[in-house]
Amino acid sequence: MENSTAMKPQEFALVSISELGSSSSSSPSSPAVAMFSAGENGAVELRFQPESESAAAVNVDLQAAKLFKLGPVQSVCISEGSDASKEKLYSSGLTMHFKNEEESEAFHCAFEQWKKLLAGEGKCLPNGELSSSKSKFDDKIEPSSAKMYFHYYGQLLHQQNMLQDYVRTGTYYAAVIENRADFTGRVVVDVGAGSGILSLFAAQAGAKHVYAVEASEMAEYARKLIAGNPSLGQRITVIKGKVEEVELPEKADILISEPMGTLLINERMLETYVIARDRFLRPNGKMFPGVGRIHMAPFSDEFLFVEIANKALFWQQQNYYGVNLTPLYGSAFEGYFSQPVVDAFDPRLLVAPSMSHLIDFSRVKEEDLYEFDIPLRFVASVGTRVHGLACWFDVLFGGSTVQRWLTTAPGSPTTHWYQLRCVLSQPIYVMAGQEITGRLHMIAHNSQSYTIYLTLSAKMWGPGAEQGGIIQSSSCKLDLKEPYYRMSQPQPYAMAQDQQPHQQLHSQDVPIDSLDFEDHDLIPEPLPSSGPKITLAEYKSSGL
Repeated sequence: MENSTAMKPQEFALVSISELGSSSSSSPSSPAVAMFSAGENGAVELRFQPESESAAAVNVDLQAAKLFKLGPVQSVCISEGSDASKEKLYSSGLTMHFKNEEESEAFHCAFEQWKKLLAGEGKCLPNGELSSSKSKFDDKIEPSSAKMYFHYYGQLLHQQNMLQDYVRTGTYYAAVIENRADFTGRVVVDVGAGSGILSLFAAQAGAKHVYAVEASEMAEYARKLIAGNPSLGQRITVIKGKVEEVELPEKADILISEPMGTLLINERMLETYVIARDRFLRPNGKMFPGVGRIHMAPFSDEFLFVEIANKALFWQQQNYYGVNLTPLYGSAFEGYFSQPVVDAFDPRLLVAPSMSHLIDFSRVKEEDLYEFDIPLRFVASVGTRVHGLACWFDVLFGGSTVQRWLTTAPGSPTTHWYQLRCVLSQPIYVMAGQEITGRLHMIAHNSQSYTIYLTLSAKMWGPGAEQGGIIQSSSCKLDLKEPYYRMSQPQPYAMAQDQQPHQQLHSQDVPIDSLDFEDHDLIPEPLPSSGPKITLAEYKSSGL
């Protein structure tokens, strides 16, 4: 407390204060001033002084006080207080109305800083003002990235794009409504609520109350949408702010969210979802969704490979308005292959059964999401050139009544996530039955995404392979933040007359060593099939 006596008092003008739960006649609201100050003995005090001379001041013990937002300009402070005129301690709740949202934010910031100072955590600047503190989100994420992120999701056109993904929205609706028993009479927190659609679904399913937390300007649109559905909206409170910073008046029985980005992990919102779990969810509470899986399989797509490689041909011009561009050809070639490709592709392009990496949202630690190191092992089903690794994801809503999957797999109805492919600048050759090994290493960065390091290798195949090592290997580095949004629909791949429809490939039994997953009975999601089989003669004559 050595800094407290140097603190300058802070005052905030309130439009009104009133006792929580009191009728307007017994406790009329009136304008007031809230004052933070530090006494000579080092005691930190919050005092509410009504302008009315007949109304008594209320002193609040900051150690026991908690502050909650009820709306943009309305908050409630619950604490042990004392009536200055009666010198009597009692448990009290004060509802406060601020002039505007900026005043509300400033008061909340001051409240937290004075509490930290009281706990010996705060810092005082030379002029006596409190220093501002960063939240965990601000510490991890570059400000310019966060600004663009919240700007993007604050626009209705982007919300419409997600709402019109009927696979996404319809699956969420079914998962909630089919599991009414999980929602009826329960407290729900909607993490990153966006337009508020999931909050409205939860209210339809009978939720006792829903707290919709949204940090972008979309929070205001959510309030409008919810107010326009009053039968549901009376049980929904929209709270504008980051999950890492806001406070809620009660714990949640259920978290609901749509935290998935491209490849499941892009935008790093899964970390926010986990933080919400640790901050708001009761023990043994449910998470919708509760599990995510990243699926991976090698693919062959000559058309895509040529398309990317040809983009760099521009830089092979030796006389571009008298300028030789070729010195930049190599850098351009690498640059185009550093972009993951986002599109929907024909599942017959897969050349081996897929494997998966599981993330259990109810158990994973936030720090576990900073880096993924996934060993890869496949057995080629066809002989061909492998151009890279195809990835997609699914999530599970583990309701008590119905367990439902939301999948982005190739061959399934297309979603706004599509699928993702990491393309190698140097393909590798494989024969049917040959083992493909490698590593998918993804490291989070402060632009809310990941740097991807991929290596694929083909081991010696055939007699004597046990004595042989790796004969081919190809690697690439990609930035998940900067994909190539190809997003073309799967093109029909003509089947030769002498080829028969192939059998569907099933996923490999690859042990998941990242997280134990014992308590969920997963409904297996059908996985897509691989490419048409190529005979050895066709392989040799193809010139691949």
